[in-house]
Amino acid sequence: MNTIDSNVQINKTGKSITQRLLDIVEKIGNRLPHPVTIFVIFSALVVILSEVAARYGVAVTFTAVDKTTKDVLAVSLLSADGIRYIFSSAVTNFTGFAPLGTVLVAMLGVGAAESTGLIRATLRQLVLSTPGHLITATVVFAGIMSNIASDAGYVVLVPLGALVFLSVGRHPLAGLAAAFAGVSGGFSANLLVGTLDPLLGGISTEAARFINPAYVVEPTANWYFMIASTFLITLIGTWVTEAIVEPRLGKYHGEHEEQIEQLEKHETRGLVAAAITALVFVLFVALLIVPEGGVLRNPQTAEILGSSPFMAGLVPLIALFFFFPGLAYGIAAGTIKNDKDIARAVGKSMNTMGDYLLLAFVAGQFVAYFAKTNLGTIIAVTGADFLKATGMTGIPLIVAFVLVSGFINLFIGSASAKWAIMAPVFVPMFMVLGYSPELTQLSYRIGDSVTNIISPLMAYFAVIVAFAQKYEKDIGLGTLISVMIPYSFSFMIGWTLMLIAWLYAGLPLGPGVHALLP
Repeated sequence: MNTIDSNVQINKTGKSITQRLLDIVEKIGNRLPHPVTIFVIFSALVVILSEVAARYGVAVTFTAVDKTTKDVLAVSLLSADGIRYIFSSAVTNFTGFAPLGTVLVAMLGVGAAESTGLIRATLRQLVLSTPGHLITATVVFAGIMSNIASDAGYVVLVPLGALVFLSVGRHPLAGLAAAFAGVSGGFSANLLVGTLDPLLGGISTEAARFINPAYVVEPTANWYFMIASTFLITLIGTWVTEAIVEPRLGKYHGEHEEQIEQLEKHETRGLVAAAITALVFVLFVALLIVPEGGVLRNPQTAEILGSSPFMAGLVPLIALFFFFPGLAYGIAAGTIKNDKDIARAVGKSMNTMGDYLLLAFVAGQFVAYFAKTNLGTIIAVTGADFLKATGMTGIPLIVAFVLVSGFINLFIGSASAKWAIMAPVFVPMFMVLGYSPELTQLSYRIGDSVTNIISPLMAYFAVIVAFAQKYEKDIGLGTLISVMIPYSFSFMIGWTLMLIAWLYAGLPLGPGVHALLP
């Protein structure tokens, strides 16, 4: 029996066809080497494929957002320049790996809050005050809403989801999966306009001006649909967790145990101090961004979202949001006596990051190689050209575009990078067919979101593996992907059906925005 099966007890009785298929995926996946080894193998494959592609002159041509025609050729990493790049960029590929700084900085604050006891006390209070049947929905919903803070949900909500489930005697990997599904699988959904909306809207605007030079895609272009999507993804994520994922995982028999007990007086006192501190911190930050001349606004445009010191400093702000209340809790509850205790509390969180640092190093090399060789761009453009050549129209075209967007997302993780390549092709093409750029953008966002959770190329996938290994040290990519596949397929089906129903009903996608052009 695989090592994983000793702790992750998969229910072997009364299995449905879906569960048996997932077992096959897990079995095959867990026969793969350690995730670190897999990334090393992937990196080597990219190096070899880059030489083959470059030798045969593999290239693509596409029109960029700036309306210039770009020729992208495969670049070999086995050439003299490529070999020099492999050695000279190893350090910067690691230090430049996007999630690395985000995770480490955020964990300084989150780790302090966890070490002082704040997170555990808060979770216990949350569990004691939340009806049991709403815990799953709460975790998924919180994950969806966390994308308003960009990528912070990956390093904050995902591990918290595991702790919440563990605290009520449920499998922590089910809680991790539910949070991950909300954060990543429902990345575009939200009740509020997030940072992704103006970013994609700007690219869509440039692409739409190929046809109409005066066209503008506003940040609120998909807002109505995304508000409804928030509730849809919450419902689907809750159902998948409780009907498929958790029964399949069975009862958790790992080392970590969490008993729910009523809070003691010193813990309650600590929570009150932490709540007051958090409120004061939020008010302080508000003073820096709410006034028209707030120092965290963009000095030129006065924007809060988009390009502003507030958004650039969001990760350290989140770290401080956890650190100060954690410190207040520790002092009030008596878990912090002096500055040495504070340093130990912060340092303790870093002691658990060794496995992640190793994963980040090899994953950073692989992602950098994929970008350097242009293989990701070639695959994306080729897939887009194939969809364009099919000649489909109407709902089948929209559905096909969602599917292709999801497929391309398996190879290029950045939502804006993919859209910068795809928008100049599909936005004008759909406009000629009578569809608004806002609809094209919306269709892309659905496909871009639902396959995040099953793609090892997604920047934070290594982070999720590291979090899962806290509860199962030998967990493999096969287990994690097999756990997340039901979410991915269910989100794809449910979200696409909702889009079709939305189009048939003729509902606006956002304020003053419709699927069809006038």
